Amino acid sequence: MDIGHRNSDRGTMSQINVTPLVDVMLVLLVIFMVTAPMMQQGVQVNLPKAETKALKSPEEAIVVSIEKSGRIFIDKNEVPQGELKTKLAAMFVNRAKKEVFLKADRDVPYGEVVKTMAEIKGAGVERLGMVTEPASRQ
Repeated sequence: MDIGHRNSDRGTMSQINVTPLVDVMLVLLVIFMVTAPMMQQGVQVNLPKAETKALKSPEEAIVVSIEKSGRIFIDKNEVPQGELKTKLAAMFVNRAKKEVFLKADRDVPYGEVVKTMAEIKGAGVERLGMVTEPASRQ
């Protein structure tokens, strides 16, 4: 009996082993599930509740936040008083869409929110969106 002849009768095995692929995909799924909640940008504020339609959020939205204490942030970076207009104007020099979302704590005085909105509009922002939480229906 020829050993080489016996091995050639088997043919080639052409099946793909998908077990390692499934293992890698499950690990990636767990990693993304754990890290996704941590990727929210901005400062934690207590938002007012309102019944409105949800807006589609653009990919690179700039979020201006006003804390209860009155401190103002662009995304997570604190902005000193009076510099919001100049910093936003500098950010929008090379942008086509000039959109800003404003997150203000519900306990911030109305006058402060309006003053901040005027500074944002003065920086050349074309669209200003107000961020709220959905009202609970009871």
